[in-house]
Amino acid sequence: MLGGREGHVPQEGRAWDSRGRGGKMASTAAGKQRIPKVAKVKNKAPAEVQITAEQLLREAKERELELLPPPPQQKITDEEELNDYKLRKRKTFEDNIRKNRTVISNWIKYAQWEESLKEIQRARSIYERALDVDYRNVTLWLKYAEMEMKTRQVNHARNIWDRAITTLPRVNQFWYKYTYMEEMLGNVAGARQVFERWMEWQPEEQSWHSYINFELRYKEVDRARTIYERFVIVHPDVKNWIKYARFEEKHGYFAHARKVFERAVEFFGEDHMDEHLYVAFAKFEENQKEFERVRVIYKYALDRIPKHEAQELFKNYTIFEKKFGDRRGIEDIIVSKRRFQYEEEVKANPHNYDAWFDYLRLVESDANPDAVREVYERAIANVPPIQEKRHWKRYIYLWINYALYEELEAKDPERTRQVYQACVELIPHKKFTFAKIWLLYAQFEIRQKNLQLARRALGASVGKSPKNKLFKGYIELELQLREFDRCRKLYEKFLEFAPENCTSWIKFAELETILGDTDRARAIYELAIGQPRLDMPEVLWKSYIDFEIEQEEYENTRNLYRRLLQRTQHVKVWISFAQFELSAGKDDSLSRCRQIYEEANKTMRNCEEKEERLMLLESWRNFEEEFGTESSKERVEKLMPEKVKKRRKLQAEDGSDAGWEEYYDYIFPEDAANQPNLKLLAMAKLWKKQQQDDNPERDPDKDLDESSP
Repeated sequence: MLGGREGHVPQEGRAWDSRGRGGKMASTAAGKQRIPKVAKVKNKAPAEVQITAEQLLREAKERELELLPPPPQQKITDEEELNDYKLRKRKTFEDNIRKNRTVISNWIKYAQWEESLKEIQRARSIYERALDVDYRNVTLWLKYAEMEMKTRQVNHARNIWDRAITTLPRVNQFWYKYTYMEEMLGNVAGARQVFERWMEWQPEEQSWHSYINFELRYKEVDRARTIYERFVIVHPDVKNWIKYARFEEKHGYFAHARKVFERAVEFFGEDHMDEHLYVAFAKFEENQKEFERVRVIYKYALDRIPKHEAQELFKNYTIFEKKFGDRRGIEDIIVSKRRFQYEEEVKANPHNYDAWFDYLRLVESDANPDAVREVYERAIANVPPIQEKRHWKRYIYLWINYALYEELEAKDPERTRQVYQACVELIPHKKFTFAKIWLLYAQFEIRQKNLQLARRALGASVGKSPKNKLFKGYIELELQLREFDRCRKLYEKFLEFAPENCTSWIKFAELETILGDTDRARAIYELAIGQPRLDMPEVLWKSYIDFEIEQEEYENTRNLYRRLLQRTQHVKVWISFAQFELSAGKDDSLSRCRQIYEEANKTMRNCEEKEERLMLLESWRNFEEEFGTESSKERVEKLMPEKVKKRRKLQAEDGSDAGWEEYYDYIFPEDAANQPNLKLLAMAKLWKKQQQDDNPERDPDKDLDESSP
């Protein structure tokens, strides 16, 4: 706001409002300050150009509106001026300190100014006052001690460093400066004493290395070794143990270095194994030309460290074997790598039996039975958690492979027997069983010439959980031993267990036939066909009929055919019956055969399956062509049906119309109901012939098909 002076009448001026618009100032009486009129703002919209405070400050800086000229240089010519200057400066420093005591930079500037005037006592006093304000300030201690060292006040500097490390023992810079000062002064014992005080606080790793390097500068190897012993206890990291061992190796103490590595391996144990430790150990032994030791170290580590944590170990082991090993060693590396892969798989999923099979196949390639047995025992310990056969099918092969390994590879029959016995005890036979394991056990005992144990095993199997396969295997064993009475008993037990099994009845009857007891065989067949339920009755009847034919009991065979036809009217039975009569070799065989065909044709007139009736007539026609007369041939030809093409409407699953389908149907002359159809068919053929005669170029088959119903 503008104002005027007394006795002066100012010109009318303008005042600026916040929008940059000006208004007139009213003049006042002489000698009084003008009071601006408040302009009425009509336009309250924001100005087009907005100016911020930041912009105003930046422009002021650029234009150097507040730049002050430097103070003029002052030359002091006598002591009085100097004292006056000192007084003014001290007053300025003290005023700054009084304003804010916690700003340590003011204290340091004050002390450094006194130091520049060689006023050391005053500078000490300032530093001490500053330490009373903030004794935790690291810079303050450093500046204080540096001042004493610059002025060669060694005892004062020691006193300050001693106070600093006592007050702030975790500030490593104080310890470094203190030990460096003592070493520069040649006070090795004093520096060592400071280091020892420092190590009591168990500082970081670099502090220990500084102490070790200090001792090595003065050739104190034994002292350095002692420090390393304490160091690896305070900081038990793998890299520190490796540095300790390399220190021993560098100074030629190879036995000590090996001992350090061995202690490190023992210290970390198997729970905290690190590949870098074993790589360093192996490289040390490699430098000492101890190649067998190197190989043992690598194998020991690879057997215990997980695969994903041993990549560097595998790499170094491979390089070592390529440099110093043979083909066998390189193969061992590959085997070890695959072993680690399988170990990871079975650890992730112990019930992954395929992974166990691959692992066992790999281990069996090694000639170490104990290792193979260990893996087998680990594998079979993973019993399926659910007692369902589908979960046990893969698992049971672990036991089978284990037993075969013990018998064939390890040549240990007693252990093989123990494996089989443990397996059959483990299987829940009340729910399911595995015939394969019982049969393999029995066959093993037979190979060991222990028939009694084999029979006992098979007897237990059919007693605990009878199965068709077990009975068949047991019977096969007794047949090979020619124990036919035992076979009969087993067949009886088998048929009591599964009376619907036609194959068992047939085999039992065949056994009796081989033994020459046809009456027993016939009785067995009679019992078989009398069963209410059979799985393959047609096979059983055929076997019974073949048996009677072999015995040349033709009358019994005819009776069997008649009995069979009472149960089924299948066309194949009639054809077989006719062929039997033809092959009987008697004088009336042709008439009997023709009679069977006629009887079959009459029986099958009401049969809905026209294809089967056609099959019978074709067989009859073939018979007549070979053995019949002209009249009999003509008779059969008249019975043959006509093949016609028809159409029928199809429907989809939802009942909608699905179009038309063409199919072939057979019309038999004997069927009275089909006579009109035959007449219609004859008329169609006649029309077709006429069309061919009138227009040979036209396709009558197409017209005939279109006119067919």
